[in-house]
Amino acid sequence: MNTITNTTIGTRRWWALGALTLAVLAVSLDVTVLSVAIPTLAVALKASEAELQWFSAAYSLALAALMLPAGVMGDRFGRKKVLVGSLILFGVGSIACAYSPSPAAFIIARMVLGVAGAGLITMALSALTVLFSETERPRAVGIWAAANFLALPIGPILGGWLLTNYWWGWVFLLNVPVALLGLIAVVSFVPESHSASRPGLDPVGIFSASAGLAVVTYGLIGAGQHGWKDVTALVWMVGGLAVLTAFGLWEGWLSRRPGGQPLIDFKLFQSANFTWGVLLMTIGLLAMIGIMFTMPQYFQAILGTNAQGSGLRLLPLIVGIVIGAGAADRISVRIGRKITVALGFTLMAVAEGIAGANMSVTSTDVFIAAWMALVGLGMGLALSTAASAALAELPAEHSGVGSGIMQALQKLGAPFGVAILGSVLNAAYQSQLNLASLPASAATLVKQSVFAGVAVAQKLNSAGLLTSVRTAFVSGMNGTFWVSTGIAIAGVVLALAFLPGRAHIGVKAEERIEGMEAKRV
Repeated sequence: MNTITNTTIGTRRWWALGALTLAVLAVSLDVTVLSVAIPTLAVALKASEAELQWFSAAYSLALAALMLPAGVMGDRFGRKKVLVGSLILFGVGSIACAYSPSPAAFIIARMVLGVAGAGLITMALSALTVLFSETERPRAVGIWAAANFLALPIGPILGGWLLTNYWWGWVFLLNVPVALLGLIAVVSFVPESHSASRPGLDPVGIFSASAGLAVVTYGLIGAGQHGWKDVTALVWMVGGLAVLTAFGLWEGWLSRRPGGQPLIDFKLFQSANFTWGVLLMTIGLLAMIGIMFTMPQYFQAILGTNAQGSGLRLLPLIVGIVIGAGAADRISVRIGRKITVALGFTLMAVAEGIAGANMSVTSTDVFIAAWMALVGLGMGLALSTAASAALAELPAEHSGVGSGIMQALQKLGAPFGVAILGSVLNAAYQSQLNLASLPASAATLVKQSVFAGVAVAQKLNSAGLLTSVRTAFVSGMNGTFWVSTGIAIAGVVLALAFLPGRAHIGVKAEERIEGMEAKRV
């Protein structure tokens, strides 16, 4: 019989965290690389504007729809199995993207990547619950969060260089070695685990949850593209919410039925740590999404940088997130989760308020780097601590479904935030343009986006129009920062009002892993 020491277990779980970090990095890199590759793909695949939109939307829809099913599969059949299968599928999907002969084939490949991404993201977070105790989780979650955001500058920098110098398919083949390394590390270091009760599959619940999340996401994508007055987008959102309401009623009935095995155990929401941890994670994403949505446009359209330069200018934000996430565990031990999360949101509110009041066409790199680093610091503190709070009382047997719930809400938050802030940006941008002397066709083109406006101004060699376009965009961007400031302030208030303070120490990670290892022996 093998003897497993606590030292071996302690070392093993940190190596396992490294494996999970690689898996998360693979997904994050794919998302950021796509944003850089869109102009090249439009030419290479002869894609229409609608098809280009679906390159991103297909991934988001598959990701949202499969979050909860992925959690159930992990709890029932084994979380490591789902991770391994997802990594293999992610590599296959990346190869399919690189060699897609048409827009339709590329869209299908993106959906495959979305399915794989759902398994990877959900199981990576689920594994943190099993591998780490409550005292260790903030640090582990900080590393997980850093991996999520590390791809933001790496993707545009590396992707831009590849697109400039090599065949466009390499930006997707780039995922393959990362996925392969993640696969080797997961197989070697991540222990298998599943729910002791082996939850039922609940096909009605899986279908209704997946359909509802997908339909709501589709509506939010439409609202982001066409505005909140678009009737079709609103109908999709209302329809999706109706399906999700029916899902909730079904799950409630199933939980009261003798022998029923609902997809979601609603007892999870009796925990204030879980409920408010999840909600505050989503609010944190909403408070930061405006920066990720507007600043790359500012860097490229206003400052005239390329994709690589844009990625480099995002580094202060990432450094701030890494520092905040790394310090979150030590700070929360001293002052409690409640105050740590509130402090993180306060830093975000202050930094975004400074940006909203002072950003201009001539803002310096030093000023931008300073306030972005402060936003990142607050984001790292708030996100890591809120995630740790949500995971603190998540039972190991429900970690897959619980992680699926957390990730599903977060993934809905991104298109929701883009739809809201995009509307604020577009309304301010279009209202402040000076287009009196332009032909109607040129004016319509300028209103489409800041990039279109800059292109028209340069084609007409009009310095006045160029100034108007850039000034109008910065005005709209500052409006999004003020909205983000309000969201961050709401995060402060909600954290202080509802998030429990200090954590109690739960079952040690060593004891959980010893149990899993004993089963293998």
